[in-house]
Amino acid sequence: MTTPKLKKFWPLLLAGVLLSASTTAVIYSPTLYRIFCAYTGYGGTVQRVRAPEAAVKDDGKTITVQFDANVGSGLPWDFTPGQRQVTVKFGEPTKVYYRAKNNSDKTIVGRAVFNVTPYQAASYFFKIQCFCFTNERLGPGESADMPLVFYVDPQMLKDKDARAVTNITLSYTFYKQKDLTAAEVAAARDLSVGSREKDAALKTDATAQYLNDAPRQ
Repeated sequence: MTTPKLKKFWPLLLAGVLLSASTTAVIYSPTLYRIFCAYTGYGGTVQRVRAPEAAVKDDGKTITVQFDANVGSGLPWDFTPGQRQVTVKFGEPTKVYYRAKNNSDKTIVGRAVFNVTPYQAASYFFKIQCFCFTNERLGPGESADMPLVFYVDPQMLKDKDARAVTNITLSYTFYKQKDLTAAEVAAARDLSVGSREKDAALKTDATAQYLNDAPRQ
């Protein structure tokens, strides 16, 4: 026979489980959402792959890809696409560049996010190489050309909702990364140099610069 105490126990246990699940969802939902978008192309998020197989190349069909660049509030950078648009073959890897310049007298770390429109085409736009979702560092007055390698999957031509699309726009926005420790600044990828030796030296300089710029308590 069920006692009154046992009757109260099960509803309380269920409420506790639901509360715990809800709290976990709130904490982790931004990360889970981004992972979901990255793998599915949902919400205009580009998928990332190593390289297309030669078999996916389509015979002569092309599409125009346009490039957009923005900076978030508080980031004193110039950020522009190296070209406004390119016309590419379906399935053919294409390399383009974006350019960033730090207009301030301080070392700054930024991070880029992106999306693709129209959304019907997002799941067919694949990046092989990009500079998104990673901390990128530029020293005072430094500039850098950042490569992007992508292709558009010809399977898009078989999708009744996407095959009429003739223009795709890839839009990047750089945001300033705030409240970073000196170690996090040093760990950010240096955009302005190519050699590992010089990059290691600049990481040391970047740490010293950050410590000099940090407000005194």
